[in-house]
Amino acid sequence: MKSAGYGKDKICMIKVAYCDDEVSALNEIRVLLDRYSAEHNQEIGLVAFRSPLELLAEMENGMRPDILFLDVIMPGESGINVAKEIRRYDDIVKIIFLTSSAEYAVESYTVGAYFYQIKPICEEKFFPLMDAVISECDKGQQSSLILRCRSGITRVCLEKLEYCEVVGRTLLFYMENGKVLESSGSLDELCAKLEQHDNFLRPHRSFLVNMEYIRNISYKSITMDNSVEIPIPHGKCSEIKNRYLEYVFNRRQVFLL
Repeated sequence: MKSAGYGKDKICMIKVAYCDDEVSALNEIRVLLDRYSAEHNQEIGLVAFRSPLELLAEMENGMRPDILFLDVIMPGESGINVAKEIRRYDDIVKIIFLTSSAEYAVESYTVGAYFYQIKPICEEKFFPLMDAVISECDKGQQSSLILRCRSGITRVCLEKLEYCEVVGRTLLFYMENGKVLESSGSLDELCAKLEQHDNFLRPHRSFLVNMEYIRNISYKSITMDNSVEIPIPHGKCSEIKNRYLEYVFNRRQVFLL
């Protein structure tokens, strides 16, 4: 199993980080992950932290693990608060809380926890958990985009991206929660990266829209769910409507004509 640092990993590699102030707990997780990696022929990139502040510093610098094992009770900062801070940078990482008490179980899900594991951890429970979370990670790798934004390196869930606009060499990503992310690049390059995702449509040279958020299409514009209007070039309305109808038909959504 490959340890520490993430560099240019293979797509099949699962990146795991874990944070616990107890050395014995860190060793326990490492042994289980080593055994799981060997028995399931699964490549795992692993990095460990004894301090939540060190973990947060690495997240701020762009570290993006697929799975994070996080102790709940640590000196100086609780795992719940650490997770809240991490969610500012990454909505996708699967956070699995580790604790000897069920006291914080309900609160853990307010920060989008994937699972709440009671210590001690045994192989009989750990391996099925890894099977399930890795399956979710495989799906997530196909539906996320890593951006270098002004606020730092951010992982974007494509399902929550409403539309994108290019202004000069700046790409503006408008998210479902109202947040707008800025990154440099061209819309041509972005469209090429998202070519395999059939829910994205480029109705205009300056816009790329997620068809899941389209409310209405008229002869001159597309109205999004947030009431923003995306212009349609003259003579392109029929083509865009046909593309949208093909999309909703393939998704087996119900519509009336």
